[in-house]
Amino acid sequence: MRLGELRGFVFDLDGCIWAGSVLLPGVKEFLACLRQRGKRLLFLTNNSRELPESLATRLNRLGVEASSREVLTALELLGKAISQRFGRTDVLAVGAGAMGQVLEAEGHRVVPVERWKEARVVAVGNDPTFDYVKLKAAAQAVARGAGFVTVNLDPRLPLEEGEFDPGAGAIAEAVAVASGVRPLVIGKPNPVIFKAALERLGCEPHEAAMVGDSLNTDIRGGAEAGMVTVWLAAADAKADSAFHPRLRVASFPELLARLDDELR
Repeated sequence: MRLGELRGFVFDLDGCIWAGSVLLPGVKEFLACLRQRGKRLLFLTNNSRELPESLATRLNRLGVEASSREVLTALELLGKAISQRFGRTDVLAVGAGAMGQVLEAEGHRVVPVERWKEARVVAVGNDPTFDYVKLKAAAQAVARGAGFVTVNLDPRLPLEEGEFDPGAGAIAEAVAVASGVRPLVIGKPNPVIFKAALERLGCEPHEAAMVGDSLNTDIRGGAEAGMVTVWLAAADAKADSAFHPRLRVASFPELLARLDDELR
């Protein structure tokens, strides 16, 4: 596989481009190199709180050139996915940030926790204020027949110095265990979000690489979409997944060195 022959590159954000508020080593240089060579870039994230505008702002603040058009979030697809499956409806939103805004923009009514019996769908994202009251309301609504949707099943959100926050997946799993129902997943590795990414990028699957740190979301989803997959992982990381990357690297400097070697 020759990286230089690809037309487009898709990058995960959390744990790949940055960890918390820290840009990972070599990211800026590798992305700049791709832009100099006329490659198309897209940042694809399972983020359940922010929309492309704020994430593009964060990237630019860290010194990475990016427009909002070059960012695609799983949260963007939430409202439409619910409409397609359940119609415009009453949604109990267990989440934070822009989740309520996204649902209302699509025409859904956001139901307060205390009125959970009115919910026809429960939507779960990352929620720092998640508590027993929200767990009980969401689980009861789902157990009574409400649709169950989660933005992602990521168990952790990587932060600086190896720390992490529990991810939306940790919350969704709690609701799933209590209700006895598995959720519909909107974000990676759902094929829909990869199709949207490739359309946004303007590339055929074989012309683009998916670069990420998660085997179960980035690599699995990219492989199932027919993309070239690049796993960013520490040398001692175990590949405990049925989905194997086309290329494994420990860092962006290593990836840049590989690209430079192709051009010599």
